[in-house]
Amino acid sequence: MEKFSILLLLVMLDQFIFTVEAAQKAPWRIQVLFSVECQNYFDWQTVGLMHSFRKAKQPGHITRLLSCTEEQKKTYRGMHLAPTFEVPSMSKHPTTGDWYPAINKPAGVLHWLKHSKDAENIDWVIILDADMIIRGRIVPWKLGAEKGRPVAAYYGYLRGCDNILAQLHTKHPELCDKVGGLLAMHIDDLRALAPMWLSKTEEVRQDRAHWGVNITGDIYEKGWISEMYGYSFGAAEVGLRHKINDNLMIYPGYAPREGVEPILLHYGLPFRVGNWSFSKADHDEDAIVYNCGQLFPQPPYPREVMQLETDPNLRRGLFLSIECINILNEALLLHHVANGCPKPPWSKYVNFLKSKAFAELTKPKLVTPASLEMMEDTVQEHIDHDTTRPYPKIHTVFSTECTPYFDWQTVGLMHSFHLSGQPGNITRLLSCSDEDLKLYKGHNLAPTHYVPSMSQHPLTGDWYPAINKPAAVLHWLNHANIDAEFIVILDADMIMRGPITPWEFKAARGKPVSTPYDYLIGCDNELAKLHISHPEACDKVGGVIIMHIDDLRKFALLWLHKTEEVRADRAHYARNITGDIYESGWISEMYGYSFGAAEMKLRHTINREIMIYPGYVPEPGIKYRVFHYGLEFHVGNWSFDKAEWREIDMVNRCWVKFPEPPDSSTLDHNDEDNFQRNLLSIECMKTLNEALHLHHEKRNCPKDGSVLESKEDATEESITSRKISNFSENFDSKVNHKSANDSEEMASVLKDGTGIPSSFMVLFLCAFSVFGFLVIIFLVHSGHKRKGMKMKHHRTRRRNL
Repeated sequence: MEKFSILLLLVMLDQFIFTVEAAQKAPWRIQVLFSVECQNYFDWQTVGLMHSFRKAKQPGHITRLLSCTEEQKKTYRGMHLAPTFEVPSMSKHPTTGDWYPAINKPAGVLHWLKHSKDAENIDWVIILDADMIIRGRIVPWKLGAEKGRPVAAYYGYLRGCDNILAQLHTKHPELCDKVGGLLAMHIDDLRALAPMWLSKTEEVRQDRAHWGVNITGDIYEKGWISEMYGYSFGAAEVGLRHKINDNLMIYPGYAPREGVEPILLHYGLPFRVGNWSFSKADHDEDAIVYNCGQLFPQPPYPREVMQLETDPNLRRGLFLSIECINILNEALLLHHVANGCPKPPWSKYVNFLKSKAFAELTKPKLVTPASLEMMEDTVQEHIDHDTTRPYPKIHTVFSTECTPYFDWQTVGLMHSFHLSGQPGNITRLLSCSDEDLKLYKGHNLAPTHYVPSMSQHPLTGDWYPAINKPAAVLHWLNHANIDAEFIVILDADMIMRGPITPWEFKAARGKPVSTPYDYLIGCDNELAKLHISHPEACDKVGGVIIMHIDDLRKFALLWLHKTEEVRADRAHYARNITGDIYESGWISEMYGYSFGAAEMKLRHTINREIMIYPGYVPEPGIKYRVFHYGLEFHVGNWSFDKAEWREIDMVNRCWVKFPEPPDSSTLDHNDEDNFQRNLLSIECMKTLNEALHLHHEKRNCPKDGSVLESKEDATEESITSRKISNFSENFDSKVNHKSANDSEEMASVLKDGTGIPSSFMVLFLCAFSVFGFLVIIFLVHSGHKRKGMKMKHHRTRRRNL
């Protein structure tokens, strides 16, 4: 009886433990789905995703929707890689014959809903792509998903939601959400959506007339993202609105916002860390899953990343990049062992992947409150500034390239920035090719964020350097840790005369401030009607921009896309359409800005008191804050045109300066308008020359005023070349380079005032070199005597061990 009582007690205890465990499990059933095909390319992605699913302790079940033809199945080796539900391949459409493998995703989901028993016992579905790594638990209801309101990641480039594409393909274009990547929804919503997802994908895919980049955002113009539009249009058709989150999923190569912990890595784009880089497209045919011991190229170790980047947030982005590839390699390592491969030989990298330190670095991540913020949650009403609140932080940026032309402009702008009293920091966005960067000497001219050059478009080959401005702003937003509420965007060919602040000029979230560009006549004609869905919202602005950081983050990608779109529209380059007197599409970037803002219905406060062109007559009583010397201007017989100085090195040749304008005392006072105009022109030119003079002084140019390279050049060039070869050649975003003061001090120690090495120093160095040489000979000679003994002792010790 006693034994029976004990047994009963044990059973009751076991039942209690089971009940507690059950209570801790998810209250609803979760199913994760991802779609692949019978290819090596998808097999290594499957191994990575499956490993991260287990590593992150993701609740629920996971199913691979495998789309294969019968012929492919005969030779396919990867049936064991994941729990699999086989789906008939629709890569080649059974009716039209169109080759479009991406359609397998909606087709696979619909087939699973109709034919899988699992689909009958599921509450919530999470749909991922194969090229993803799970970092933390994805629990739909904890992310904010509700029945009728799925949660999804933001795909801002789906511009077709805002134009004729949505109007053609859905009855409810106003319900079109730009989403994709991560989808978390109730099973009932998926059942309603799935048939529409497939049919709308087929529909958009067949609409070849609207594949253009200006309509779809697809830079390849091949209809490749038809499936993404199929999802958004299908959801709009059934009235399914999403909670859109731009924090939960991140692309390696990007830096998360402060306080955000992404729980999903989507390695769909190439990314790099220092000299190392990875692109999934490079491994399209790679049988890495089946080749024992083969891993992806090893990324830098964490301690190396610490040395590459000092900015904490940029460093976080780099850590995410190496984490992604390290988890992929860890997955391959474990897969090879599980499938009978011999134990891999010892290596430092393999040892790191097996270490407790790596396990700690890659343990499951918890969602932070900042990660859960939905995009609509970040929209707040503007509160006017009052004396009880501190002024918001400001950051000023300007875009340049690795040329002498932009270097002297940078010197002028930086000098005027320091004189103007402008609050906050300033950053030069420097767009350079790798080759240009190796030879570039102007690293220390300004705090700098380095950007890959888009002067020659990587896809179209179009030569259009002006596109670097929106591309650089977008790169900076995605890679820099920006501690500012408002961003002031200037051009390099500007001179600041006073502070430009959002509180003075009444900039606010949702209401940027800019200066008039009245010649942008395309805002009023067919050009705007062709390129934007809200032509009435087009503002003719540019030059100086004051914008809230939240607006800029949403807007920057559109600015770039609209620039590409207008630039590609060669049929409308004419002066009577664009206002471009050269009819060359050179002001496409300006229209890109205005059209991108109009697409978002981002209306500007246009202020005519911030900026003036030298040569223009000023309004009486106005203190303009910026000179924009983009046009030729005259004072009597003297003139200045920046274009004439495009190829002249004003920065690295000592004491060079621009021709001095007339002295103000010689001006005619009879015509007050002309007098005031000339005063401003002279002020602009004198500020530029003053900036160059101070720059040459700083570079220790010889006092005799000869036009030579400064003493610093040789030292700086050698130091810079070493820096570039070690760090900058393939590193996208490095800011605030160390100044050249150290090299200047060294030069002043080694040389006297004439620039010739002193005789005492030469004798001292010769004597020191001879003494050092004798010491080295002595050490080498004595080392040879001990070498035999050391080696013998070492071999004996190894045998003993």
